[in-house]
Amino acid sequence: MKRSFDLIVAIMVLSLAWPIILLTAVLVRINMGSPVVFCQQRPGLHGRPFNIYKFRTMSSARGTDGELLSDAQRLMPLGALLRKLSLDELPQLLNVLKGELSLVGPRPLLMEYLPLYTAEQARRHDVRPGITGWAQVNGRNAISWEDKFRYDVWYVDNQSFLLDMKILWMTVMKVLRSEGVSQAGNVTMEKFRGQSDSGKDRE
Repeated sequence: MKRSFDLIVAIMVLSLAWPIILLTAVLVRINMGSPVVFCQQRPGLHGRPFNIYKFRTMSSARGTDGELLSDAQRLMPLGALLRKLSLDELPQLLNVLKGELSLVGPRPLLMEYLPLYTAEQARRHDVRPGITGWAQVNGRNAISWEDKFRYDVWYVDNQSFLLDMKILWMTVMKVLRSEGVSQAGNVTMEKFRGQSDSGKDRE
């Protein structure tokens, strides 16, 4: 049922939202150039890697040392707006069609985090990752890594169709209110560094 629901909703949204998707792509191309879509490898079900798609929100600006500038320096005004409205996530509907993402599930994070998880935290990969999830509607990027993983594992243990419907509805409300888009003091979520971020050895 979950997979069938994912396919039906993804096809419906893509069919209805294609003018918004096209306009967003044009605006990104004008403001940030190519590529329009950001593609990055992320861990999927059971940690298997796949390429996730998002509209680009940052420039490729580098410092005199050749290194990329900080996220805060590279985040474009248009990119901040896309993140606020969650429009940067629309290309991930293609990942849903391909079976790499579900509409609801733990958000796929970075491949480099895989060896940093505890056995309990790694259980978040026991289900297909999602565009939105229980952690996203309970704080998104404004909560700690410890809380985020706790919410993810809770979802793994309690997932159901009714819970997914609740999460999707709460996601719509969160987007309309622009809640939890960034972590306090950061334009994005601070990087996960392992055990020290789980609350057991916090600096």
